[in-house]
Amino acid sequence: MRSSHHGDGYDVLVVGGGIIGLVTAWRTAQRGLRVAVVDPEPGGGAARVAAGMLAAVTELHYGEELLLGLNVASAARYPAFVAELEAASGRETGFRACGTLAVALDSDDRAHLRELHALQQRSGLDSQWLTGRECRRLEPMLAPGVRGGLRVDGDHQIDPRRLAAALLTACERAGVVLHRARAERLAVVRDRAAGVALADGAGLAADQVVLAAGSLSGLLAGLPDGVAPPVRPVKGQVLRLTVPAPYAPFLSRTVRALVRGGHVYLVPRENGELVVGATSEEMGWDTTVTAGGVYELLRDAHELVPGITELPLTETRAGLRPASPDNAPLLGPTALPGLHLATGHHRNGVLLTPVTGDVMAALLADGELPEEARPFTPHRFPSSADSARQEQPA
Repeated sequence: MRSSHHGDGYDVLVVGGGIIGLVTAWRTAQRGLRVAVVDPEPGGGAARVAAGMLAAVTELHYGEELLLGLNVASAARYPAFVAELEAASGRETGFRACGTLAVALDSDDRAHLRELHALQQRSGLDSQWLTGRECRRLEPMLAPGVRGGLRVDGDHQIDPRRLAAALLTACERAGVVLHRARAERLAVVRDRAAGVALADGAGLAADQVVLAAGSLSGLLAGLPDGVAPPVRPVKGQVLRLTVPAPYAPFLSRTVRALVRGGHVYLVPRENGELVVGATSEEMGWDTTVTAGGVYELLRDAHELVPGITELPLTETRAGLRPASPDNAPLLGPTALPGLHLATGHHRNGVLLTPVTGDVMAALLADGELPEEARPFTPHRFPSSADSARQEQPA
């Protein structure tokens, strides 16, 4: 779908400069289209808080078998995607093919993990059940009380902050224009999306507009009734600790756990950082780091790895995941011609980065959404402005 503009407009305007917006812009620019991104702080967003687990297998939940296929497809693309991105940007992304160990600390948690293992096996996924002793042999820092676990060698990790920085550089090198401003209103001309008005009153014209603003995607003024995406913010609090050299290696792989029914994960970076997360709270637009959230994460992490309390606590942060009603992304065209969505990725935004970039670029360049993304179009939800609209964050 080549440009119809003969002036200063763009072929594609991406609203939102998080990792989803940036990968969409980069991949689309590689297809020869003129692309711009509008965001006050490109490279920010939920990626600043995310742990970066590429966990297609251990993130499997009941009722999300359809999403599993997209997750697995994206995970399979990661090694080649990272190699291309690092070459294009000259930046490292912190990608580690280190695998994941999911463990249980009591009999109820063990039973739940056994059920998850059975679901993984029915879904054709590769995971291995281990005894508690076998888990501790892999990760000696684990507590003696670990009752069993799942070894998943195909669930890896990446550093989302470094991923975002690499995508930002790759976009700039590919000719993507960055407008470091806030999109105030969608421009609609003759019943078609035609660009945006910025907060300072300036206007940007485009043949196609992609709304990729995460949990803020439903708040852009000017969206016609029934077109605003039904995404809501889900708060997550995350901690970062530093593993001093004498303790290294503290953990050799990502460790996830069920602790009295609650989820906690520890993601060790090669640079000595240890990410601990994450809460999941329906708190609207609140991004306050709370004593209770920090306490719960440290308490559960301490039960899993007692030595963690000796490590320096270097950062506490809260972010907002963009969640859709079925926890799957919204990808593709809306009821308004020229307006497309790439949002609602919830806890899988980092994992789905490669496949999102591929399918959105194909849609924008060729005019057709690839088959693998068709179950996730916005049209699967009833058109209702009431269900999509949200209050503006304070």
